[in-house]
Amino acid sequence: MLVLNQSYEPISICSVRKACLLLLLKKAELVEARDGYVIRSVRNTYPFPSVIRLQSYIRVPYKKVEPSRRNILRRDGYACQYCGTRSATLTIDHVVPRSRGGGDTWENLVTACVPCNNRKGNRTPEEAGMRLRSVPRKPNHIVFLRNFMGSLEAEWRPYLFGD
Repeated sequence: MLVLNQSYEPISICSVRKACLLLLLKKAELVEARDGYVIRSVRNTYPFPSVIRLQSYIRVPYKKVEPSRRNILRRDGYACQYCGTRSATLTIDHVVPRSRGGGDTWENLVTACVPCNNRKGNRTPEEAGMRLRSVPRKPNHIVFLRNFMGSLEAEWRPYLFGD
């Protein structure tokens, strides 16, 4: 379940059990329920929570997702960002080479297959005549966490992306 701060800012993901406990203790309110699902007790039926909002504002320290090899591969969906292949051995490529001042940042690291990485060499994609399939961005920690767990629930989209 997606947990929103009092300001509707996404702060974490929790289990259904934890969400129900927060709702029953009146520490949170139900914002979105999952359609077609309910939680039954002996005497009552409750909506199945999908998004809850805390009653009081919680100051959350900035959560940082490190740009490790594993995290870059996950962000890029285990596919080469130049040709789209998933079957080849994948490497990490610096969009702007380190020899030209490119750093180890989310915005400068992408997944590339060995042939594309060798073809690009010590050049930028423009100089090598290659195009990135998507712009590398730093992922939101909530979206990143949710991507590890499976698909994104439809009820969460307005709170994560502002749709």
